[in-house]
Amino acid sequence: MQTVNSTFQYCDQLVRDFEAVIAKPIVSKSSVYYTGVDLGTAYIVLAVLDENYRPVAGAYRFANVVKDGMIVDYIGAIRIVRELKQELEEKLGTELIYAAAALPPGTFTLDSGAIKHVVQGAGFEITNLLDEPTAANAVLKIEDGAIVDVGGGTTGIAILKGGKVIYVADEPTGGTHFSLVIAGAYKMSFDDAEHYKRDFKNHRELTPVLRPVIEKVSSIISSHIAEYPVKEIYLVGGTCCLSGFEDIITKQTKIPTYKPQNPMFVTPLGIALNCTQEIL
Repeated sequence: MQTVNSTFQYCDQLVRDFEAVIAKPIVSKSSVYYTGVDLGTAYIVLAVLDENYRPVAGAYRFANVVKDGMIVDYIGAIRIVRELKQELEEKLGTELIYAAAALPPGTFTLDSGAIKHVVQGAGFEITNLLDEPTAANAVLKIEDGAIVDVGGGTTGIAILKGGKVIYVADEPTGGTHFSLVIAGAYKMSFDDAEHYKRDFKNHRELTPVLRPVIEKVSSIISSHIAEYPVKEIYLVGGTCCLSGFEDIITKQTKIPTYKPQNPMFVTPLGIALNCTQEIL
């Protein structure tokens, strides 16, 4: 069996490379660029890879255009994606043409058209549309276990066997709910709670406050994996950045739970890795 370090070796290196090019893009000749567009509840992230699928640029912005995995501000979503696209094009000195996107599992029939139109409306040719945990596994490369993507609005679960997704589910509970709890406990605005939550210095203090919500996420995971022989759980998504998150999930589910160094960028990079030149 792989050790946790070897499991996340590729993932953590890819994320480190991506974090570096967010700060300083790599401007070099590439025959094509592949962009992953992650429309999250809290953040919209664009990850750009070169012809060899290596990170060359990236950008992200806090946004309120998605709620519980569904687009609620269609025009706002297009505007932000277009602005981030233009920002990256200026930095790279080239046009970004091809993009892939992803949705929470189970929302394809409801929202796939809206996601597709947002990406197209921002000026991309969309080449792939997949569910978020499957995208994350392009980076994690898990053979067996459960990938849990805790985003801003929802918790998405994908169970894998032999590297193939055999079950997906998605339920509303995520970072938005964490922020609401913090806002109530500390008598602060929702936006202030969001910022307070993101500061690692506050995590130790926040853990007991947020434990009931993390336990709710645990119960969602437990109910969906009950029928499957899941031996390991892997966490991705910005909400999982909270220190000690994995320890509470392990204790509640009684299943070893792990997360990479920065779970926030795993899914957008996985989306970009699934981008091609074949237009949908």
